Amino acid sequence: MTHPVDVHVGKRIRHRRWLIGMTQQQLAEQVGIKFQQIQKYETGANRVSASRLWDIAEALDIPVSFFFEGISDSQLSDGVDAPSDLMGDKEALDLVRSYYSIPENQRRRLFELARVLSDVA
Repeated sequence: MTHPVDVHVGKRIRHRRWLIGMTQQQLAEQVGIKFQQIQKYETGANRVSASRLWDIAEALDIPVSFFFEGISDSQLSDGVDAPSDLMGDKEALDLVRSYYSIPENQRRRLFELARVLSDVA
């Protein structure tokens, strides 16, 4: 049975990898393991050792603490993910990546349009 912390850490690995446009294969090569192991980490099927988590953090250019952000005691007790679960959706991550590639002035206008559309719905 998977532990909620392992699942959370795995999701955070996947989120960061997707956000920077890195494949499982690329991450695996940088860390020195097979991509299937990255798959198992990302699903929470396998636990990530402290030293491996350190290597993954370096490959993803983030602090190790990133993997534990957003987890709370209530999530540990009932296994429910916080709203950050939205970032588990590849489409949502692609949208965020695309949004930040737009020049800032256009991005603000797009944001206001989205806000107006959401108020109408």
